[in-house]
Amino acid sequence: MQHIITLLIAILVFGLIIGIHEFGHFIAAKLHKIQVNHFAIGMGPKLLHFKKGETEYSLRLLPIGGFCSMEGEDESSDNPNAFEKKPVWRRMTVVLAGAFMNILLGFLLIIILLCMCTKVPTTQIAQFAEKTNVTGETVTAAESERCGLQIGDTIVAVDGNHIFSTTDLMYKLQTTVTNSFDITVKRNGERIVIENVTFHNDNNDGLLDFAVMGKSKNPISIVSYAAKDTIATAKIIWMTLGELVTGKYGLQDLSGPVGTVSVIEQAASTGENFKERLESVINLTIFITINVGVFNLLPIPGLDGSRFIFLLVEGIRRKPIKKEREAMVHLIGMAVLFLFMIVVTLQDVGRFFQ
Repeated sequence: MQHIITLLIAILVFGLIIGIHEFGHFIAAKLHKIQVNHFAIGMGPKLLHFKKGETEYSLRLLPIGGFCSMEGEDESSDNPNAFEKKPVWRRMTVVLAGAFMNILLGFLLIIILLCMCTKVPTTQIAQFAEKTNVTGETVTAAESERCGLQIGDTIVAVDGNHIFSTTDLMYKLQTTVTNSFDITVKRNGERIVIENVTFHNDNNDGLLDFAVMGKSKNPISIVSYAAKDTIATAKIIWMTLGELVTGKYGLQDLSGPVGTVSVIEQAASTGENFKERLESVINLTIFITINVGVFNLLPIPGLDGSRFIFLLVEGIRRKPIKKEREAMVHLIGMAVLFLFMIVVTLQDVGRFFQ
């Protein structure tokens, strides 16, 4: 029963992320009066389909993708409402709209999470871990306090990297190879750099040796933090992609749809009550949808970022690249991406049986 529930949650998560991405292309095309021939969520055989106006809508069997097919997108057309007949800037907004909607979804989900919390988190230190020594006196158990951090300090940068929220703060501390950091804090209105700060909690030998302050909830604080946390998550994903290219992470560290279902199962079972498990699933959905948005902006053939580059070149040279050439580039790119996904999926299946 648990596996069925997990599968349903995974389908809902995939469907939401895919649907919102394709809806971004769809609504942008409609706003620019571009004819949309087919709007589909999922791939493979059709489960449900109907036609309304010029557009056929379908729900398909495999929740691993979708598409928004526009007139004149990959072929020539004499239709005045064809994609190729519209100005370059309009086509650019249509191409980027899918990734924008994925990132916007992450932003809205962060707002929902903040509304479920009692306070809005900050990067200001509220207290350090404490312990009782042999004489019965309460002393600090936080190495970072012994290194010079103080209660009331607001952490604004770690090793020169700006910190937007607790998300990128924890990522930076937990993934950096070195044990010490140069921490930039705002203290009494001034920026101070504290060098060689080490984080260690004597009570549990853990990394987290301090707690952060929470602010009162109001529309401004919620929206402000949600925007910062969205940027922080996107930055983490961008850094991770860079580390994948440089070799810090390998193919064995990647997961496809099968591996993601396993992660969703873990998220759905994390927590002592329904609220905590729901928050865990929402947190994972935030990371996945922003990941999809950022990844689609990369200039890789077959992705939206590559289509944007072709449009940018067209705008600069005032002349479109031949559709046959562009279509071939995207076809090769999609073939490589599908092959890559197959390899990662087989790896996920191998892990599952292990």
